[in-house]
Amino acid sequence: MKKNILFLLIILFSCDPDTYNDKDENIFNEWVFVACEGNFGASNGSISMINNFGEIKEVTEIGDVVQSLEVYNNKLFVIVNNSHKIIAYDITAEGLRMPGITIDTDNSSPREMKIVNDKLYFTNWNSSDIKILNLKTYIIEDSIKMPGKPESIEFDGTNLWTGIQLNEDYTDGNKLIKVNVSNNSIDGTYEIGKGPTSITIKDNNVFIANTYYDSEYNAFYGTTKFSSVDDKVDIEYYGSGVVCGGDVMTYNQEIYRSYEGGAAKIGNDLKILEQTKIGSFTPSQLYSSKINNDYIYFGITDFKDLNQVKVFDFNNNEIASYNVGIIPGDFAFWKSY
Repeated sequence: MKKNILFLLIILFSCDPDTYNDKDENIFNEWVFVACEGNFGASNGSISMINNFGEIKEVTEIGDVVQSLEVYNNKLFVIVNNSHKIIAYDITAEGLRMPGITIDTDNSSPREMKIVNDKLYFTNWNSSDIKILNLKTYIIEDSIKMPGKPESIEFDGTNLWTGIQLNEDYTDGNKLIKVNVSNNSIDGTYEIGKGPTSITIKDNNVFIANTYYDSEYNAFYGTTKFSSVDDKVDIEYYGSGVVCGGDVMTYNQEIYRSYEGGAAKIGNDLKILEQTKIGSFTPSQLYSSKINNDYIYFGITDFKDLNQVKVFDFNNNEIASYNVGIIPGDFAFWKSY
């Protein structure tokens, strides 16, 4: 169901405030896309779209668990996990051009993606691999077998990096995989912290957020730093509870990690710098976070009626709030040039 818009009258984008009332189509040129998972086992996954006037549009009923988003040129790619498909939409100033192009992933349980040189690399749990979608032909042309179930995937300009979140028996994985995109082969396998969920890259270091579970399904958290220069691995475990979450991000050469209902810097020793925390939400309701330019976007949900995106600057000021679709789990950003 479409929600009422709850946003502050402070616009996040680069347009002149004096032009807001004009609604000139020439400046209607920025979109924030929000992947709203929907209820597992249903088809009510959706995309909420916020333009540079703070107006919201929705694309509804696109499948079961809208997992992740990626903008590439003027296209939005959407992974729908439990429907085992990828949808490609053209992006225009008015939003998304319907109906889009749908690619069946053959029951692979797709998760996260990264685009390199017109190839979309996406991780899969059921098939335990990274598949490669050719963006010129929309054909899945190759796959790279993984030693377990890969989750997040990032590109450092030369190589792809992915974490094995789960082993084949669904116990917590602890491997970081280096993939050579020139020949689509594994160039390295490294032991890191348990349950790698999110990856970011700074200089020659790969930072990984860890979330893993004990036999009673209690969650534990940590962060790993892997040096691609000397293969050195540093791991800091923070303990149990809902103090953290699963995102690690880069801003102004600093590493931020989701923490206690917000996000905070981590130091060189990987300890969380609590005094730098941005946002203060109920920890169990902070579902996602992502940085774009000078703002951090938080996805907030109680998995029922509360489904919001909160936007903060890095002075810990709340800039805007939006009601969105069910379970906001990922973000992507587009600007017309």
